[in-house]
Amino acid sequence: MNILLVGHPNVGKSVIFTQLTGVNVIASNYPGTTVGFTEGEMRFGEQTVKVIDVPGTYSLSTPSSKAEEIARKMLEEGDLIINVIDATRLERNLHLTLELLEHRKPVVVALNMWDDAQHKGIIIDVQKLQGLLGVPVIPTVAITGEGLKALKESLANAVVPLHAPCTDEQRWVEIGRITESVQSLHHRHHTFWEWFGDCCVRRSSGIPIAVIVLLSSFYGIRFIGESITTYLAEPVFDHLWKPLLKIISVALGGEGFIHQILIGKLIGGEIDFVQSFGLLTTGLFVPLAMVFPFVFAFYLWLGILEDIGYLPRLAVLLDRLMHKLGLHGWAIIPNLLGLGCNVPAILATRILEDRRERLIACTLVSIALPCAALQAMIWALVGNPVKGGGIGHVLIVYGVLFISWLLIGWLLAKILPGTSPELLMEIPPYRKPYWPTVLRNLRLRVMGFLREAIPIVLIGVLAVNILYWLKVFDVLALITAPIMTKLLGLPKEAIVAVAVGFLRKDMAMGLLATMDLTIKQLVVASTVLAMFFPCIATFIVLIKEIGWRGMAFSVMVMIIFSMLAGGILNLVL
Repeated sequence: MNILLVGHPNVGKSVIFTQLTGVNVIASNYPGTTVGFTEGEMRFGEQTVKVIDVPGTYSLSTPSSKAEEIARKMLEEGDLIINVIDATRLERNLHLTLELLEHRKPVVVALNMWDDAQHKGIIIDVQKLQGLLGVPVIPTVAITGEGLKALKESLANAVVPLHAPCTDEQRWVEIGRITESVQSLHHRHHTFWEWFGDCCVRRSSGIPIAVIVLLSSFYGIRFIGESITTYLAEPVFDHLWKPLLKIISVALGGEGFIHQILIGKLIGGEIDFVQSFGLLTTGLFVPLAMVFPFVFAFYLWLGILEDIGYLPRLAVLLDRLMHKLGLHGWAIIPNLLGLGCNVPAILATRILEDRRERLIACTLVSIALPCAALQAMIWALVGNPVKGGGIGHVLIVYGVLFISWLLIGWLLAKILPGTSPELLMEIPPYRKPYWPTVLRNLRLRVMGFLREAIPIVLIGVLAVNILYWLKVFDVLALITAPIMTKLLGLPKEAIVAVAVGFLRKDMAMGLLATMDLTIKQLVVASTVLAMFFPCIATFIVLIKEIGWRGMAFSVMVMIIFSMLAGGILNLVL
């Protein structure tokens, strides 16, 4: 038996899903697509049933995105539907409810955010609404669990509605009749959070708030990541893992092909987790000790911003700026995701409505947004005082990337034919973060990163060692020497890092650490590496999302701008 949770975005579906299923959930893609959803299990009477959190959709009859198309397909596979609606936006949500009732499947309505409706002076006659719809209607407060026991019990009483199919116009007439009959409004004063929510979308107050939020995010992520690295990851590798590797190194004689593959090169007779570049040293240290802490911190922070309801307000606030880049405000979401990982960021561009927007967004994500893994390495190398670096040099890298993001977006908006649609979206009220949902999303995202990163880094380290052994990089360095040395001011060997960046950018930065580069060269190399070819996983997703021609166009743009940015930095610094 499949129970589907269906509703608009931002109505609390995921929180109800977490309350019903607990933590044993699975993230999946709908067959034949890359549209994601989550599924779990719960007890229903004497049996265990599957609960599926269907992608949020506003309409079944006129889907406006791939996710909404998949939601309609999944509806045919469900045995029972829990329609989650926002009690504070009853009229808007009932349109989807009436569409569901026409599908002749058992339906139960969860009238969620019941507490918010009461706080706003919205009174709903639940019994009358239940009679008009012909299905059980249960008021719920998902974050506290209020009403969820009654919701589970009502599933046994779910009935197949007998609503006849009707036109969109007929539905809205019916919605007006129902709303007028069951809902009344009473005057009340705004709460602090409602006032603050309004401030977040006004340009005069919203921009300073956004700056504070983004700076707090920047330093908060850095603090959490560095703390995990310093007090947990590095001690584990230094005190537990390194002694074992020393034993293996001695057993292998301290040199030779096998030693090079497993342990790598000894630096001053010692194992250096960044520079040795073996499978068991750099291959594990980079993804687990240098990168994972920052990826963990980023996704934790992003999950909190998602859950409290700030991201939609940021989208509205930045809509005017994003239109100048050929996008609309909601495109800020994939751009923010790109600072964690480019792959989910490119997948998230499906929320954009046409191919032109997706092409611009995918290009910007691929070129100007360094993933959390790469950012961790930039901070570790460019921000290292031992190399003469610091926060000022790191900000140069970020400044060039931000200027490139603005310039590339503006140019593509001028060059590519078409217009950007207006932003039409509902802004949810501010809420306290619901930690089970935040932690569930964090776990799914982090596990996805580990499944992707560790195998690719290990394969990359192995490939680099073999290519080094075969002297392939020597030939490549000679061919590209004029570009590396004259245009970018880097040693010709830096081409190795650029080539490895196709596998993993963080691993490529690890290679730069083995070279004796000045701080100026590190700034140039980091900027070029951030803007140059994205990792192979990003390339694969780019091809799926915008096709070979779109991918080739993005590659052409990234080659031009990465070389231009690197050359200018080499001249200026």
